[in-house]
Parts: sequence; C-alpha cells; structure tokens
Amino acid sequence: MVAFVAFMGHIADMASSHRTQSGKRPPQISKAVAAVERTAAARVVSLISAGSRSRRETVELVNSKGERLTLPNALTDVVYRAAELLADGTPVAVLPEEAMLSTQDAAEFLNVSRQYLVRLVDAGELPAVKVGSHRRLRVLDVMAFKEGRDAKRSTALDRLSQLTEEVGGYELGAKSR
Repeated sequence: MVAFVAFMGHIADMASSHRTQSGKRPPQISKAVAAVERTAAARVVSLISAGSRSRRETVELVNSKGERLTLPNALTDVVYRAAELLADGTPVAVLPEEAMLSTQDAAEFLNVSRQYLVRLVDAGELPAVKVGSHRRLRVLDVMAFKEGRDAKRSTALDRLSQLTEEVGGYELGAKSR
C-alpha cells in the first residue's frame, strides 16, 4: 500500500532536502503544477474513470515501441488518485505507508509547531517510536490523525453554522446594513 500526501509548497521543499530511510534523496517535487500537466492529469482521470474504475476494466500502458503493460488494479488506483490531485493543481508525493517522518516533517504536514506535535505524541494522541533520542512517526498515522482532526473541525463548523441559523445570526448581519 502507498500513502498519498498532498503537500503544501513548504512541504515540497522539505521532501527534496531530506533523505529517505535507504539514504537516497527523494525525487524533486515541483511546488506548482504546470497547466499542461494539469490538463494531462485531467485526461488520465477521465480515461480511467470512464473505464476501469467503474467497471474494473484493465488499464494498459503503451510505450513508443508499441509494447503494452497491463496495470494491476492497485497501481491503477494509485495513478488515478495522483492524477486527480495533480489535475486540481495539488503537488503530490507518493510514499510507502510505513515511511517514517521526523517530528518537524510531521508538524509541517499538519501545519502545527513541532513543540505542539511533540506534546500530542507525549499525550498519546499521535503514535510515534523512538529512534535513538529522536521520535519518528509513520506517514499513515500522521495522515489518520489529520483526517480525524479535520473531520472534528468540519463537524464543529457545521454545528456552529446550524446554531447561528437557529438564532437568526445571519439575518442580524443583513439587517444592520
């Protein structure tokens, strides 16, 4: 399995400056997705969604020599999700789910301070392991935490909007103009 992480601009810089667990530098990640790439990605999304995703048809790659390769469903799903994000203009990194992040990398992904992230780890709200004196967090755990946090925020905002409507809060602003 792989994890998709839609990175903000400063996260893209982070990924290119850090080494992976194997010691190799990850490929450069572009901060902006060029219009031509967005268009091509949108076409890929359209082709895959018209065929394999709805009816589980196979997707084939064909190179310039005419050689064909049928993609397994798991890889088709990866290509589809990456193309979706790129078509929206969101830079993408594909990482193994078991990839480990430093506390600084995880904090930047969550858009929080490193110290706040460390407090979350110490409170047991976010799992981490110690490697020597350093904490490391699995990409999958950080993504799950972010999804849970975002869902709570969305629920709270929905509830706040509902309460505002119930007390006529939106009408008060319109009457005072």
